[in-house]
Amino acid sequence: MREAIHNLEASKIREVANAGLGRSDVLAFWFGESDEVTPEVIRQAAIDSLQQGETFYAHNLGLPELREAVAQYMSGLHPAIEASRIAITSGGVNALMLAVQALVDAGDEVVAVTPVWPNLTAQPAILGARVRSVPLVPKAGQWTLDLDALRTTVTPATKLLIVNAPNNPTGWTLASAEQQAILDHCRQTGTWILADEVYERLYFDATPKGCAPSFLDISTPDDRLVVAHSFSKSFLMTGWRLGWLVLPPVLMDGMGKLIEFNTSCASVFTQRAGIAALAHSQEITPRVVAHLKACRDTLVPLLADIPGVQVAPARGGMYAFFKLEGFDDSLVLAKRLVAEAGLGLAPGSAFAPEGQGWLRWCFASKDPQRLVQGVERLKTWLAAR
Repeated sequence: MREAIHNLEASKIREVANAGLGRSDVLAFWFGESDEVTPEVIRQAAIDSLQQGETFYAHNLGLPELREAVAQYMSGLHPAIEASRIAITSGGVNALMLAVQALVDAGDEVVAVTPVWPNLTAQPAILGARVRSVPLVPKAGQWTLDLDALRTTVTPATKLLIVNAPNNPTGWTLASAEQQAILDHCRQTGTWILADEVYERLYFDATPKGCAPSFLDISTPDDRLVVAHSFSKSFLMTGWRLGWLVLPPVLMDGMGKLIEFNTSCASVFTQRAGIAALAHSQEITPRVVAHLKACRDTLVPLLADIPGVQVAPARGGMYAFFKLEGFDDSLVLAKRLVAEAGLGLAPGSAFAPEGQGWLRWCFASKDPQRLVQGVERLKTWLAAR
């Protein structure tokens, strides 16, 4: 086995979840998904496709109908995007890995803004890249980016900058001015940007188009920019494994080859479900966002009222990232909470060293009362210490 694979760190989130498997009494908030089932109109589209016998290969880059639907959907949120720049992928994870495979060679320098979902730093490491980080800085629970630190770290030697905003796990979101500063700097250094914007619709500040600021708002088609998206979060489709990439024209032919050698294509019935999701996006996504905001506004004040807790409302995403005073090892803490309180949270150390001592709570709960019950379990456990 390659040393880079052998040295990969196992998922600490899975480690905590495995400790609670088989326990029906555990309130689980460790994974980044809602416990609400995919809307029926989406499920029915997949059923209809299967009933019609659509069980064969599709084009590497995706069904033309889905690529066009994605392009129209994205053009409604951002400046016009042609369908010829869209590649359909087998999930957001696959989209990100394909982008890294397209851009990174062994020995290349890759910089990531952290804390971040661990796959984003593991993927370039798998390919033999040297991964450096620009840590976000917490201030009273709110995480911020030091732009000067980013400019210092990203140099002409940096092949790729990875930015996830709205961010998993912190909820940090880039402002348009910050995105412009990053894009301008990367244009000067010749650095590619991989923007993971899968949470762009899960944004709680009021905006005319109902989404977070995007690099697509300020870039040109020929910029060294790849934007990754997924159906998972905004359409409650985590298990479907369907995503897409927005690419500059220069990468399109190569991306078709990469998809062929990775997965060949996304399944047709899944893509039909994606078309239905986009056709009903104005019914589905605003409801999802409103519910998530209500969940956030239920959980965060309750956490903030606990003595010794450092937390701030996330501007985007589906997570509360909080710190408990007096607990330095978040993995040990998360395992204790599972075993002793029946509360399943993700350890902050899973996302970067600077996440040590923090916990991530996914508040995407169909029943917000589960969040209230979870906080009560946390308070009871703390009081018994």
